[in-house]
Amino acid sequence: MKKNFLPKDDSHPIQLTSADIILRQRLENSISSYFYNACDRTIQNLLSSCRWYVTSHASALTLVIECTDQITNWRVLQKIVPMAAVLGEIVSSAKIRVYPPKKEGMPFEMRVDELSVYRDMA
Repeated sequence: MKKNFLPKDDSHPIQLTSADIILRQRLENSISSYFYNACDRTIQNLLSSCRWYVTSHASALTLVIECTDQITNWRVLQKIVPMAAVLGEIVSSAKIRVYPPKKEGMPFEMRVDELSVYRDMA
């Protein structure tokens, strides 16, 4: 049986309040803005051709990129290392998840802390 050693005031709330939700949205919007502005023009143009957003609902902050076609998906995957480098400068514990067009493959996901592995392969 697992005991909770934290005082009741220090434990996570069971239900999120509207203030929690608003603060999370502001955090996600701020990180999105910092990320986009830190990217070079090529990546900004590429992101503009996709649906993308930052979410903090999972265990780590995640940059989600939904590609409209296979060519865009390929271009995004080619730029994932520089995008991860930019995101890693803002948040050290984050992931990037790239979704290809519907029914055209599986999503690709990488953690920002895996960046050195991908740089070595490039």
